[in-house]
Amino acid sequence: MAEVLTGAQTIVRSLELLGIDTIFGLPGGTILPTYDPLMDSQKIRHILVRHEQGAGHAAEGYASATGRLGVCIATSGPGATNLVTAIADAYMDSVPLLAITGQVNSHMIGTDAFQEADIVGITMPITKHSFLVTRPEDIPETIASAVLIATTGRPGPVLVDITKDAQVKSAEFNWPPKVDLPGYKPVTKPHGKQIQAAAQLIKEAKRPVLYVGGGVGRAGAHKELFKLAEITGAPVVTTLMARGVFPDSHPQNLGMPGMHGTVPAVTALQKSDLLITLGARFDDRVTGDVKSFAVGAKVIHVDIDPAEIGKIRFADVPIVGDAKEVITELNQELTASIKGKLDLADWWQFLNGLSERYPLGFTPANDGKLSPQHIIKRIGELSGPEAIYTAGVGQHQMWAAQFIKYERPNAWLNSGGAGTMGYSVPAAMGAKVGQPDRLVWAIDGDGCFQMTNQELATCAINNIPIKVAVINNSSLGMVRQWQTLFYS
Repeated sequence: MAEVLTGAQTIVRSLELLGIDTIFGLPGGTILPTYDPLMDSQKIRHILVRHEQGAGHAAEGYASATGRLGVCIATSGPGATNLVTAIADAYMDSVPLLAITGQVNSHMIGTDAFQEADIVGITMPITKHSFLVTRPEDIPETIASAVLIATTGRPGPVLVDITKDAQVKSAEFNWPPKVDLPGYKPVTKPHGKQIQAAAQLIKEAKRPVLYVGGGVGRAGAHKELFKLAEITGAPVVTTLMARGVFPDSHPQNLGMPGMHGTVPAVTALQKSDLLITLGARFDDRVTGDVKSFAVGAKVIHVDIDPAEIGKIRFADVPIVGDAKEVITELNQELTASIKGKLDLADWWQFLNGLSERYPLGFTPANDGKLSPQHIIKRIGELSGPEAIYTAGVGQHQMWAAQFIKYERPNAWLNSGGAGTMGYSVPAAMGAKVGQPDRLVWAIDGDGCFQMTNQELATCAINNIPIKVAVINNSSLGMVRQWQTLFYS
């Protein structure tokens, strides 16, 4: 005989059985029934945040530092809408996130009841999927489905909105639930013919570049990437989201491309005859005007999300699949068919010349003060590559991406696609909870810091020791820089 549980107990039991150990949240009227069994749970640690946006970013930080699912919970109406920024952020940066929200009683939906908001409708464009649950017996299957969707294929956020009456009523608890998602079948294995075609282009290339994006990190494909770089001898550029996926100390690493990139990385892409694009999406911060980006280059584009391939740049060889599996197969194909290294001597001579002529540097302050770049560089040198660094958004973010040396994946956490100010402090908190033995730095600007610094109270109360560096220039530095440059 199956056990009879309330919907609220079912939510907690389902999460426990799915291996969830941490939830960041803030209670309110419509989620209160779930807080009762949540407080009784021996397996789940609940961390009470000061603002729901903080819960969302903390869950992102936890996920990005560990590679596991991040979970946040909030009440209906403003509680749920306060999660929207973090959900949009997770969607842009492919972070596995589960957001659970309370909703008004099912018979009151659509009446503009107190603290009612159509959060499923609001989040539809910024989640992989949004569920509304009105019956307790549907809870196990919905939560199991949500976890599966969030963590497989291209990772991303999933929202589960559960009415108050579904949490209060009881039903038989059956586990494991039957998860049936007929339209959801992520492709992970690449097509063999495409692997051969890619290998052929690589062998013919005179000026290839490995253009590496955040997808390689999310796939845990850093070792495979390292091997591919060694086999081909090609230069590697790592986007903002991919910093650390390929070690900065490696002689083939040219640094970060794009608007805030290094001269060698930007020029390598522009002059290249083959872009080996791995888990990157030709973002406008990398390409600038797409029409004039790397015009002489053929493109191999590897991505788990078929919607990304050909979206911005035509791919001569499109490969849909998980970066880890694709690069593994590509390595096998190249090892079998390349005799010795590719001849890239001329290409490297050109690139090394650029690296010598245009090293990454900064002008020291002449007023006796320390320049922010110097401070950030020293934080990196003193803390080392095993630490985790989170950043807000703006100049300090770019300096942290440029002047700290990253040697491993999941060491650099920031808001790439959405550019969310206020990300840093709560993300650092979540990262420290997920990786308690690592030193965690939040490198923040004065503008960002003021948006979510209330989560320092959460850190203090819950004994979550993070370090915060506030780079204070008493302005929104990058906005000000743009106003100066573009609007005089």
